[in-house]
Amino acid sequence: MKKGYIMKKKLLFNIVAIAMAVVVLVLIQRLMMPKYMSEIPEGNLVREYYDEDKNHDVVFIGDCEVFSNVSPITLWENYGITSYIRGSAQQLIWQSYYLLEETLAYEKPELVVFNVLAMKYNDPQKEAYNRLTLDGMKLSKSKVGAINASMMGDEDFISYIFPLLRYHGRWSELTGEDFKYALNRDTLSHNGYLMRIDTKPVNVIPTGKKLPDYQFGENSYSYLDKITKICKDNDIELILIKSPSVYPYWYEEWDEQMVQYAKDNDITYINFLDVVDEIGVDYSKDTFDGGLHLNLSGAEKFSRYFGKILSENYGVTDQRNKPDVVEIWDEKSKFYYDMKADQEREMEEYGYLKSYGAQAQTMEGE
Repeated sequence: MKKGYIMKKKLLFNIVAIAMAVVVLVLIQRLMMPKYMSEIPEGNLVREYYDEDKNHDVVFIGDCEVFSNVSPITLWENYGITSYIRGSAQQLIWQSYYLLEETLAYEKPELVVFNVLAMKYNDPQKEAYNRLTLDGMKLSKSKVGAINASMMGDEDFISYIFPLLRYHGRWSELTGEDFKYALNRDTLSHNGYLMRIDTKPVNVIPTGKKLPDYQFGENSYSYLDKITKICKDNDIELILIKSPSVYPYWYEEWDEQMVQYAKDNDITYINFLDVVDEIGVDYSKDTFDGGLHLNLSGAEKFSRYFGKILSENYGVTDQRNKPDVVEIWDEKSKFYYDMKADQEREMEEYGYLKSYGAQAQTMEGE
């Protein structure tokens, strides 16, 4: 009896010790991982989705040309469209596919919008961008697929599953922000939209340098096929767009390929660069970084224009007659306008956005 009691006690002790060790490792991992609060807020975009009510009629996937250029609050206020942007910095098309696959495990939107700029990348690019997308994903089959598709040759799969292996050397870089947000972080986006009210005009509309080959790669097309198929299999309308950012340059040869792809697959493709005047975008006022991304005024103009298409041509449901939905979006709108007022205050006081990652999104211009 005594021996059995001792064995049980030892087993219980071992279980408690292992559990405590796991908790400590999780806490250390949370502490060591970048928080992306005051700098590079794009790193929070993927993570923020999990805290949302999963009931959106439109889901956007893609890179900075969606998370900077589309305002879900504007879509809501003007058309009653509920939407979410599952965007991230330099989001590659295979990452878009796996984020969409993951999203469909949570909800089924009426319509998916994919920004096609990522077609220019046929291979993995940079670990830094991979981390901004993949570290925020919850562990799932979709995350595993995204990791395998995204890794550079010198990266380790296991470090994406256990990020502590990648960030254990950050001890000397830790700041008060790392401790403050180790367990919980503030919401930075508006349903995936990163607000910027500052202005840096386009001085010269770029012209593209000649490329040795304009053909999009097989890998990119393979994942575009997967996006198309998963939407059709789930009876979801898919729209391909080229957002109205003037840089990076969008070649006519690229555009022709997207026009043909849309025709071959019976889906819609819209190049919004062709209708900039109709949208009302003024590149001397409506961009915060010389044309890579729209600022708030530009995003609202684009969203009003695109929202009309979504509402009138695709019949996306107007949810403004549902009190429970209105209550949720009233709160979102308040957060939106409170942030707008705070950014206006900072511009007035400092002449720049002191608290909103004013240098963060320039990474994508590199």
